[in-house]
Amino acid sequence: MSFSETISPLIGRLALAWFFLSEAWTRGANWDANVSLMSFANMPAPPVLLALALIVMAIGGLSLLLGFHARHGAILLFGFTVAASILMHDYWNLKEAAARADVYELFARDVAIAGGLLLVVGMGAGPMALDNTGNKKRR
Repeated sequence: MSFSETISPLIGRLALAWFFLSEAWTRGANWDANVSLMSFANMPAPPVLLALALIVMAIGGLSLLLGFHARHGAILLFGFTVAASILMHDYWNLKEAAARADVYELFARDVAIAGGLLLVVGMGAGPMALDNTGNKKRR
């Protein structure tokens, strides 16, 4: 196995984990502002949904960070990312071109992140992961 085949999955997982864990931290630290934003987006029970989102981002992020049940963590984060993108970044409903372009960029970013998560689901965590210690060779 080449150096790039060994290290690339690790770096990719770490980048995705950093994104979700830092987002969870930031969203939790700005709880009231995020609840207000979710209320503005007409989401039901914003505090409950925000708490659930923080739990999903933390569990999924830690799973990717450690490479422990990374495929499960990635599919959890994939579903969350797709749902949150559709609910929070609905650029197709905006009339003003500048606002639509700004929200579209966030939506496109989330689609790219979802694609990266699907790579982890399909290809596994890579050789440098807890999933691949001992007799388990799940990659």
